Amino acid sequence: MNEEIVGVHEVRLVDSLGNAAGVVSLAEALAAANGQGMDLVEISPKVVPPVCKLMNYGKFLYEQKKKKHEAKKHQKIVEIKELQLRPVINQHDLDVKLRAAVKFLEQGDKIKFVMKFRGREFSHQDLGLDFLNKIVENLSEIAKVEVPPKLEGKQYVVVLASK
Repeated sequence: MNEEIVGVHEVRLVDSLGNAAGVVSLAEALAAANGQGMDLVEISPKVVPPVCKLMNYGKFLYEQKKKKHEAKKHQKIVEIKELQLRPVINQHDLDVKLRAAVKFLEQGDKIKFVMKFRGREFSHQDLGLDFLNKIVENLSEIAKVEVPPKLEGKQYVVVLASK
């Protein structure tokens, strides 16, 4: 930018409106920038001669920051909601968990079902796995399996995402 542009004698100048002004000496380009109260910014330093543009650099940085902020405002952050189960869960409790899962999926969140085993329950892992497969089957209309059921320590974990 401005006097920091070194090692070149000529630049391809682009004015503030985006029109090509042609190849001029670096001194002429700096004089034009100072005369208009603007900055001379090197756009493409790799080409010969390098492309420089007349612009208000502070305003340019402000607009870039504003665009970045706007893009950030419109993006949806996907959360992973965790629902914990046990292999001896009552039917009513399971229904409540499934209703919560449907609500989370409709909001666009992912769900992580965790089937925890305690004590001797761990010797009947197949029951817990069958239970998780039934849950996945019940939610198959609105959700897809992102991470299939897998054993992590003393618990099975499955992650579902909305279709």
